Amino acid sequence: QVQLTESGGGSVQAGESLRLSCAPGRTSTNNAVGWFRQAPGREREFVAAISWNGGTTSYADSVKGRFAISRDRAKNMVYLQMNSLKPEDTALYRCARARGAVSGSDQSYYPYWGQGTQVTVSS
Repeated sequence: QVQLTESGGGSVQAGESLRLSCAPGRTSTNNAVGWFRQAPGREREFVAAISWNGGTTSYADSVKGRFAISRDRAKNMVYLQMNSLKPEDTALYRCARARGAVSGSDQSYYPYWGQGTQVTVSS
């Protein structure tokens, strides 16, 4: 069974930073990993994704220039560095493991999901 585990969420003030971590599972080194978020009353949306070797990344327009996704293949971890946080970034953040090696923003490409970590940004 594939298990993904997120950590690093919390409550911060606007303008502050957080780093989320994702352990995407033992057999995930050849898979792309993505981060998605869902705020109350809103649909889940794509945030960022990274290819299997970290060579390709992609971001939602709303987080470009503020968030950075990375992966440490030796530790089998994926990170989401979130800077200049805004109240509208408040959401449950979930990492997901893709079916393939290339990154993508389509949620249907990701069959495996973690439970999520809550990020709350106050103004």
